[in-house]
Amino acid sequence: MEIEKIIIEMKDDPRNKIFTNAGMNPIIQVDKDARILLIGQAPGRHAQESGIPFADASGKKLKEWMGIDDETFRSKKIAIMSMDFYFPGKAKQGDLPPRVGIADDYHPKLIASMNQLEMVILIGAYAQKYYLGKDAKKNLTETVRAYKEYLPEYFPIVHPSPLTIGWVKKNTWFTDEVIPDLKTHVTKILEK
Repeated sequence: MEIEKIIIEMKDDPRNKIFTNAGMNPIIQVDKDARILLIGQAPGRHAQESGIPFADASGKKLKEWMGIDDETFRSKKIAIMSMDFYFPGKAKQGDLPPRVGIADDYHPKLIASMNQLEMVILIGAYAQKYYLGKDAKKNLTETVRAYKEYLPEYFPIVHPSPLTIGWVKKNTWFTDEVIPDLKTHVTKILEK
């Protein structure tokens, strides 16, 4: 199925009526020639307002971790989607979780439309639990620490949000080992 048709289907989905009626589009960056796919939790408020995924401090940090510039990040080689394609709203702490069933209905179609994919970067616990299933570890920290077990198909990382600064400082192995390896994998794939 063509990507444009899938996006129209998303907009017409009754579950997304409130967003479509408000003139909001699904927050997604996909191309049939994408080589790396980033899957996160759900767009934040800023992404929903701007219509651009990761156009914030989290995106800046993610590009640093991947070792790429904004031009590459926004190129056809990088696809970005989430477990939900719209901002789910605020919770007491952080954002609400992605709506159940959205990924089930749209991820397989979108991934099938990208026949050049070589690696999926799973950003955060929701994406990791969904894609790794029973192979995910007991928590995000242990899953990210065991990232090599999921290569070359998946590369689990923590979300690059300013809220995870403390986690990154506490888990120095992430900066010392995981980030350099992520950069190496991304570079190899994008150089092809």
